[in-house]
Amino acid sequence: MGLFDRFKRVVKSNINEMISKAENPEKMLNQLIIEMNEQLFESKKSVATAIADEKKLERQLNEHLSLGQEWENKARLALKAGREDLAKEALLRKQDYDNLAGQFKTQWTAQHEAVERLKSALRQLQQKIEEAQRKKNLLIARAKRAEAQKKIQETIGSLSNTSAFDAFDRMAAKVERIEAEADAVQELSDFTKDASLEKQFEALESSAAKGDLLLEEFKRKEGLP
Repeated sequence: MGLFDRFKRVVKSNINEMISKAENPEKMLNQLIIEMNEQLFESKKSVATAIADEKKLERQLNEHLSLGQEWENKARLALKAGREDLAKEALLRKQDYDNLAGQFKTQWTAQHEAVERLKSALRQLQQKIEEAQRKKNLLIARAKRAEAQKKIQETIGSLSNTSAFDAFDRMAAKVERIEAEADAVQELSDFTKDASLEKQFEALESSAAKGDLLLEEFKRKEGLP
């Protein structure tokens, strides 16, 4: 399994587990970013190890190329000195180092190509994580808005229960009945007051009329006009 296949598998596993248990989207997203950065850090360490291996192979390649060149120089020196036997030995040594250098070059080339792919994948991964960090606040805002809308809908749903409104209607009817009773009592009280006042005037008028009759009777007796 490749480095970044493993990264995706670990992150996907963590995401699935976190989403299945998610109660607080903000907390989940923050934790997810932390998980991704931790995995990115581990991936960088692996890439750094691959780069170190590449550098080691390159160094060994250059060392064997240098040694091969040294033995070639020695073969040239031996020929100038008329020592063909030494020149042959030197050329055989050069051939050994050249063969080893060729093997190191093959390994270095493969490692270099792998490292370049890892670097490219690492850059892409870092960009995706940075993008995820930028999107985090937007997702958190959306989650909060969705939660608020959910609460509003729940409130509206609870208000759709007519029992509460029926209670208000019953209370309104009761208040109206009490108000009508109060008006009736007031009207009755006013009527009673009016009736009492009329009786008082009737009594007064009756008393005045009786006084007039008595006065007229008395004047007749006295022979007064």
